[in-house]
Amino acid sequence: MNETMKKIMSLAKRRGFVFPSSEIYGGVEALWDFGPLGAQMKQNIKREWFSRFVQKMDNVVALDSTILMHPNVWKASGHVENFTDPLIECKSCNSRFRADHMVDGRFVGQGEAKEPNQCPECGDRDFTPAKHFNLMFKTFLGPVEDDSHITYLRPETAQGMFVDFKLVQESMRLKLPFGIAQAGKSFRNEITTGNFFFRSREFEIAEIEFFCKPGEDEKWFDFWLNAWEQFYIDLGLKKENLRRYEHPKESLAHYSKRTVDIEYKFPFGWGELAGIANRTDFDLKQHAKASGRDLSYRDEETGKKYLPYVIEPTMGIERAMLALLIDAYEEVKGARTTTTEAAKESEVVLKLSKKVAPVQVAVFPLVKNKPEVVAKAKEVYNMLKAHFACQYDEVGAIGRRYRRQDEIGTPFCVTVDFDSLEHNDVTLRDRDTMGQKRISIKELVETVRIDFNA
Repeated sequence: MNETMKKIMSLAKRRGFVFPSSEIYGGVEALWDFGPLGAQMKQNIKREWFSRFVQKMDNVVALDSTILMHPNVWKASGHVENFTDPLIECKSCNSRFRADHMVDGRFVGQGEAKEPNQCPECGDRDFTPAKHFNLMFKTFLGPVEDDSHITYLRPETAQGMFVDFKLVQESMRLKLPFGIAQAGKSFRNEITTGNFFFRSREFEIAEIEFFCKPGEDEKWFDFWLNAWEQFYIDLGLKKENLRRYEHPKESLAHYSKRTVDIEYKFPFGWGELAGIANRTDFDLKQHAKASGRDLSYRDEETGKKYLPYVIEPTMGIERAMLALLIDAYEEVKGARTTTTEAAKESEVVLKLSKKVAPVQVAVFPLVKNKPEVVAKAKEVYNMLKAHFACQYDEVGAIGRRYRRQDEIGTPFCVTVDFDSLEHNDVTLRDRDTMGQKRISIKELVETVRIDFNA
């Protein structure tokens, strides 16, 4: 694994962003738990997504559909037949790999085979022919485990929005164009895993199905491609680390007229962050046919009925989080401290955007052995946490506490000292500039809020 990825993994575990699932039992491949900071950071990303694309838009509404659905949903959508990856197996060690992940004879992100066409695990060159493997997890509805009770854990959130299309449209009296937005858990039984939580078997997707009039789909495709890319930039990703990848026609999914991926330059290479697909009327047509229900839209102006086309912008929440951690990660040697011992070390700073940082403001008493200073610090902490995501810390020297907060990306630190007792003010320290200024406690909330919006 790339050295940068190893450092990110170590930081994520040490500071409570990401843990291996079921670690006390040895862990489970491609399953991850998100610790206190990781859970908060994911919530921040989802909140920003929901605010921008639902709350601030006039023609997008939210939905929260079930993970388990009628099994015919997955037959009609084509997932039972088409949601597959080509799988090959090493005959010597029985390791399995995606055949389409072999580039120039080497498996991308899978070990370090010394020669082309070698198994990354054992070095042998004898593989089985490729076989198609369905990525959906099977389960059973009810107590009887037979073919008539099989269903699947959803591999995407999209189908819930398609089968509820008519109910949403009629209940909310929506006119085209309009979108249905949903964020939630999805599951894929990935063959090839690795690169930390870039490719997991359980993850969260945020999607919009944007329904529009046929003939206007290309215009809306461009709109959503630009809006989706700008969202990542506004979250804090550097524009130079993003690019667009247009899928050639021969590699398009069975439902797609056009698909463009937004990719990020990870330490292991370019990888997909999001995708924008023109699904035409495929899904509504399939579900109307399979269910026998009329899913067409009636244009009030013309009186004509038709199946809308659909533009689908999709993003992975965890992948966005991983890209943000990588993009924000910096090692600074000696520049952020004045002590000789610390100056010899490299300090890790996560320059996360204020929008996604899991802790927005940290509050310290200068010393913990003076009850009056501690009491004042806790008073300030309780005041701030009504407005911001805060953390209180009184353990260790003040410089060490600053470093801990830098390492988790906290934008602001507030220190309560002896002068605070007399003047009712505090020191506010900025993570990026390391600038410090004295602020009246009664003006602190508004000052931090202004700095956040700057």
